[in-house]
This record gives sequence, structure tokens and C-alpha cells, in this order.
Amino acid sequence: MSKLALVVLLLGLSGCATVNTLNAAQPGAPLVYAGTRLDLYALQGGCCAQERFGTEAPRYPALDLPASALFDTLLLPLSLLTALGVGSEASGGW
Repeated sequence: MSKLALVVLLLGLSGCATVNTLNAAQPGAPLVYAGTRLDLYALQGGCCAQERFGTEAPRYPALDLPASALFDTLLLPLSLLTALGVGSEASGGW
């Protein structure tokens, strides 16, 4: 069982597409299901992930796809609001 966990950990080091697209902040990049779309783009042989999504595709997009779909679904309300231009600016302090 520990060998399986090690393999999953090593594959995870290539990066999660959802996390990478959230960190990219590329103007004009897809927001809704961005990580899932990046994985599908890579699986279809897309050539220009950096220009389109602001980040490179994961090394193993087929393995990343289920986790990205889950994270994108959990973040769907926030990504929809962001895509619609609804946002709030929060600041700390007095």
C-alpha cells in the first residue's frame, strides 16, 4: 500500500491543473472548470497551454483529470461569480 501512495505522491508533484490555473491569473483565461479544461486540452494534444491558460499542463493529465474535476466542482460557485464580474474586495485592519 505504501508503494501506491508513493506513486500517487510522485505523480502529484507534476501539479494539479486546477491549482495551477488559479495561481496563473492569466487575463482572458477560462475560469469555469479551468483545470478540467486544461487537462482535456492536454489530452487532445493542445500545443499552447501556457498562452491559453497561463500555465503548463500537468505531466499526466489523465491522472489529474478526476481530481481537477472534483476541485473545479467544489469551486464552481466562486468561479461563476468571478466569471460574471461579481467580486468583493476584502481588506484587513481598521
